[in-house]
Amino acid sequence: MIKRILPILILAMLPVFRMMADVRTAVSDLQYTLLMADYRYFDTLNVDHLAETAIRSMLKELDPHTTYLTADEVKAMNEDLGGNFEGIGVRYQMERDTLLVISTVIGGPSEKVGIQAGDRIILVNDTTIAGVKMTTKDIQKRLRGAKGTKVKVSVMRDNEMIDFHITRDKIPVYSIDASYMVDKSVGYIKISRFATTTADELIKAMDELKAQGMTDLIIDLQGNGGGYLQIAVDMASEFLDHNNLVVYTEGLKDPRKNSFAKKHRPFGGRLVVLIDEESASASEIFTGAMQDWDRAVVVGRRSFGKGLVQMPVELPSGAMIRLTIAQYYTPCGRCIQKPYVKGEKDDYAKDIRQRYDRGEFFSADSIHFADSLIYHTNGGRKVYGGGGIMPDVFVPLDTTKISKTHRSLIARGTLNRFVLDYFRNNQKSLHRKYKDFESFNRSFTVSDHIMNDLFDAARKDSITISDTTFTASDIDLIKLQFKAYIANDMYENGSYSRIMNTRQNTFKAALDLILDEKRYSEILNNNR
Repeated sequence: MIKRILPILILAMLPVFRMMADVRTAVSDLQYTLLMADYRYFDTLNVDHLAETAIRSMLKELDPHTTYLTADEVKAMNEDLGGNFEGIGVRYQMERDTLLVISTVIGGPSEKVGIQAGDRIILVNDTTIAGVKMTTKDIQKRLRGAKGTKVKVSVMRDNEMIDFHITRDKIPVYSIDASYMVDKSVGYIKISRFATTTADELIKAMDELKAQGMTDLIIDLQGNGGGYLQIAVDMASEFLDHNNLVVYTEGLKDPRKNSFAKKHRPFGGRLVVLIDEESASASEIFTGAMQDWDRAVVVGRRSFGKGLVQMPVELPSGAMIRLTIAQYYTPCGRCIQKPYVKGEKDDYAKDIRQRYDRGEFFSADSIHFADSLIYHTNGGRKVYGGGGIMPDVFVPLDTTKISKTHRSLIARGTLNRFVLDYFRNNQKSLHRKYKDFESFNRSFTVSDHIMNDLFDAARKDSITISDTTFTASDIDLIKLQFKAYIANDMYENGSYSRIMNTRQNTFKAALDLILDEKRYSEILNNNR
């Protein structure tokens, strides 16, 4: 019996043996080339850099999402999606080669010692970091460090140098940017990434909103580039019935894997999900599942179209390859990955710009899907695959143009610096006058005196200001931005979004829809 089976097994394994032999030959050639170059090349060589270049060049021939990450990039990625890092707890931006503190983490190490918004960090452990063209990465290395270690930070405040001795600690990285009640029954949650803590953050935010009377919910995934696939599944479980399929993955060498919802009593209110052209990956998994099960109305513009699954492959150096091993599919079988040509990553990267040029951001009629890309939801509605999630309600990009001067106020950091100075100089009186966000939002106004001071600051930054510089719309928007920045420094729970959403067309369309029960139901029942 064994004698009869053995030849069959050998024949079956021959393709595998040939593939392994081909790989061994290719690896040997690459290894030999590096060894010979290191041994005999006429000039000095950085072999590590040469190997990295070879790997990057090789991966360029594959799909656009198979990538190489250095050890530092791996660490930064893990911090971004891990839910916390260890450091001093400040949010900052670079202004004229100087690190400007935008805000401190509430309860974090910097706030505890008295660092304030508007402080300019000049020295770290007596090493100058201002005005020396130091990279952001190098500055981060000096500020971050293991929990319990100490760092001396010297800041400039009102032309006075002040020293602070800070004990580093774990700094939470939140993925929910805003969570608040829009009215008595509608909640709003904006999610910026799908990190390890996102599902827990979502549950906590929803519990708090439910305690305030929430029965219906808007989830904002605009600009959310994704993250962990499993977190998208965990989030979807809050809205789908137990054992509903959320997503499945499948590749040539990776068998189909199904992911199902795990909750028994999920949230049952009306749900609207906001997306745009920057919503990608895990955002599309979550949104696709909501749409395929007729669980939510999707509002906005067509999402990015990233439907490839990467497996992290750690290299001995600490670097990593994120290797595409499969595609993911929504419950009705849609692959969301947009078309690409292997080895042509530059053209792939230009897709968003090409959509803009075709007019897709301004009219849904400019988007055309082949009949082969039509799928049907659980309830029978038409949906589309082959390149992102197409929303149920299209909202065009806001075409309101801001003036060149307005753009300069933002790009040069003038508006941001002015707001920080204003807040620091008026912080105590603002908190005395406005005890909570509601009173601030209701009563705070940006006076003409404040605007004139802003224009004076702009002139000092060599920005030309005249009577014809701004349109009325420009002035209104600047005042709204000013108010939103101040609110963001004074209060939690996404105060910036609460104010700016009043001008956000996609948000306004979502709110109108979720408050109109008849129209909401019609959308989920039409086109069948």
